[in-house]
Amino acid sequence: MPQLIPDPWFFIFLSSWLILISLAPRKILKHNILNDPTPSTTKTSTNNWTWPWS
Repeated sequence: MPQLIPDPWFFIFLSSWLILISLAPRKILKHNILNDPTPSTTKTSTNNWTWPWS
């Protein structure tokens, strides 16, 4: 079975993953985060709930 001989395709597979791993973080980090997960103003509620079963 020629699929089990790793000579022709293993180098291509390994080199393509190395290129992907080295270039992808640079391109991803260049994007601006539009929805900032940390809000600038936090609203805290002081109303406590009273549960009838507690």
